[in-house]
Amino acid sequence: MFSLPTRVYYEDTDAGGVVYHANYLKFYERARTEFLRQLQIDQLNVAQKHDAVFAVRHIDIDYLRAAKMDDLLIVTAAVEQMRGASIIFKQQILRGEECLSEATVRVCCVSASAFTPREIPSFIRERLTS
Repeated sequence: MFSLPTRVYYEDTDAGGVVYHANYLKFYERARTEFLRQLQIDQLNVAQKHDAVFAVRHIDIDYLRAAKMDDLLIVTAAVEQMRGASIIFKQQILRGEECLSEATVRVCCVSASAFTPREIPSFIRERLTS
């Protein structure tokens, strides 16, 4: 499981100092991106050289507790399932041992040039399963 530490900044919060609900999606996106980067999967390179990009298809998110200004969070990402053209990630946002949010995110691989579904490139599949 991949973990990304992040801090809650003023810009992440609403008028009450609580993380605005849409910003949880940003935290989840950053963790998935850094997870791929750690596996040496450069998404810009994949788009340009392999004609493949990932697009979020579906998100199921539970907000369990509020994250607040200046909290130190850990955002996790793990592959739950991979099919020909899609990946399902299980993700969490934690404050210490306390789970603040859980999400299941389905991303689809599409052609960068035509935006039609395509097979996940084999080198990405190999790195995500090793």
